[in-house]
Amino acid sequence: MKVIPVSKTSSSSISGPNDRVVAIWLLVICAMVFAMVVLGGFTRLTESGLSMTDWRPVTGWLPPLSDAQWMTHFDGYRLSPEYNKVNAGMTLAEFKGIFWLEYLHRLWGRLIGVAFALPFVVFLYKRWIAPRMLGRLALLFALGGLQGGIGWWMVKSGLIDQPDVSQYRLAVHLLTAFLIYALGLWFALDLLRPSVAEETPVKLRRLASLVLGMVFVTAFSGALVAGLNAGLVYNTFPLMMGDVFPPEGFGLSPWYLNFFEDIPTVQFDHRVLAISTFCMIFIIWVMAQGVSETQARRSTVLLGAAVLQVSLGIATLMMSVPVLLGAMHQAGAVLLLTAAIWYRHGMKRNH
Repeated sequence: MKVIPVSKTSSSSISGPNDRVVAIWLLVICAMVFAMVVLGGFTRLTESGLSMTDWRPVTGWLPPLSDAQWMTHFDGYRLSPEYNKVNAGMTLAEFKGIFWLEYLHRLWGRLIGVAFALPFVVFLYKRWIAPRMLGRLALLFALGGLQGGIGWWMVKSGLIDQPDVSQYRLAVHLLTAFLIYALGLWFALDLLRPSVAEETPVKLRRLASLVLGMVFVTAFSGALVAGLNAGLVYNTFPLMMGDVFPPEGFGLSPWYLNFFEDIPTVQFDHRVLAISTFCMIFIIWVMAQGVSETQARRSTVLLGAAVLQVSLGIATLMMSVPVLLGAMHQAGAVLLLTAAIWYRHGMKRNH
């Protein structure tokens, strides 16, 4: 096995004890964002996301505590398209069943904000945050605040005339969560990086970067599939009900709308992107076997995450998107993103 030599870094790149504390804090935030993404998947799959028809970012910490408060929320829901077109006649008890999941989703988002803001202030006061990290952490904080607004912007699209949120807004909401998670994990790994780092072939680094981008693009297409309920049709694999591409697809005009709004085309796109990403990861795995033991081991983890995610995707499709499998598929996307970041970060030059 050919081993690529390692390059030593300067002492300034070695993590100190304060860096490690900050890194662990960022990893906790990432874990909370991971849970938030999975919880959001359950909220969407159980059609609970439109149960709260107002947004009170400051005063919305507490749930309804009296019968009158419950009726106020229920009356607001009964004015929504989802109630009138899907859940007409729903009882208050049934409403509570979908309300609690959306409430928990919003509460968890607020808790992430607190878990970020309070330690940040403490670390800032103690001067534990290196100057190079201040801008990065400010970016994370801004993205977290923006994500709350994006979430409400998404929900509002399902409260106008259709009982579904816009697939575009859903995709933006999901990708913002992915971006927050990815940046937080990358920053944490920067603080925990070892004093030596392997130099890897340029082609392998570029392919790893491409895979990281493809994970985001595939997640975006998956959000379009979810927003259009496109996973409820063409529930066969590898063909789409006997065809590579169904004849009823690509029927919208102008042509470019098909990639975002035409159900057969959107599902086909997601399949192609997912398979393409998997093939690139397999190529990485083959290439990495001749580089070093570290690269071989890390690429195997990445390939394992890809196999798991593709398997979950196929199972979710063929079983017409059961709630548990659908949520697991969304969690699998974050696991694949984690593996892709971990693998690519290990190639980062420290000098």
